Amino acid sequence: MQDLGIRVLFMGNNFLRLLLGLWITIKISLAAAGLSLVFGTFLGMVMTLENSVVRAVSRVYLEFIRIMPQLVLLFLVYFGLTKAFGVNLSGQASAVLVFTLWGTAEMGDLVRGALVSIPRHQYETGTALGLGPLQIYWYVIIPQAVQRLLPLAINLTTRMIKTTSLVVLIGVVEVMKAAQQIIEANRYTVPDAALWIYGAIFFLYFFVCWPISLLAARLERAQ
Repeated sequence: MQDLGIRVLFMGNNFLRLLLGLWITIKISLAAAGLSLVFGTFLGMVMTLENSVVRAVSRVYLEFIRIMPQLVLLFLVYFGLTKAFGVNLSGQASAVLVFTLWGTAEMGDLVRGALVSIPRHQYETGTALGLGPLQIYWYVIIPQAVQRLLPLAINLTTRMIKTTSLVVLIGVVEVMKAAQQIIEANRYTVPDAALWIYGAIFFLYFFVCWPISLLAARLERAQ
């Protein structure tokens, strides 16, 4: 039977290199997701304020980040900051910064939507019970908002994991870069290695993202 090149996965430490690259992908995603959760929560609360100037500025930031492709932001941060301001950022640090900016905008809009979806009478009931503004937020509004927000936040994390494949273009040795290196090193001895390497990456992404998607779906059904 013809050898289709699957052996390249198990030559030397090739599969281990893919796993290490996947860990870099996950590490960048989790760092950016954690920071996005903190900053996005603050941004979402700011976007609900009555101050028109604050709301306008936050809206401009949100639309700018949404319109600008993540790849362009990566190039601006990794190549632009280094040359313009002499800031020495590694590829991983640049990736975390860019995906935090993107995640903060997305999370901020999710938080804003969750907060404004709480019926007005919930605030009025808290006031009638003698609760102060902070107590109303802590005991009444935030628990309900978190319940609505959690599935959406988990889905955002899944999107972030998949989008981090772009960091291969700024030299970060994550799973896609490791795959390219393996394919290039074996292009003469195993010319059809790309099918098996990228097929393996497909399943690696699937096994990482699928449980997260199931968790998000389960939380949505539980609401």
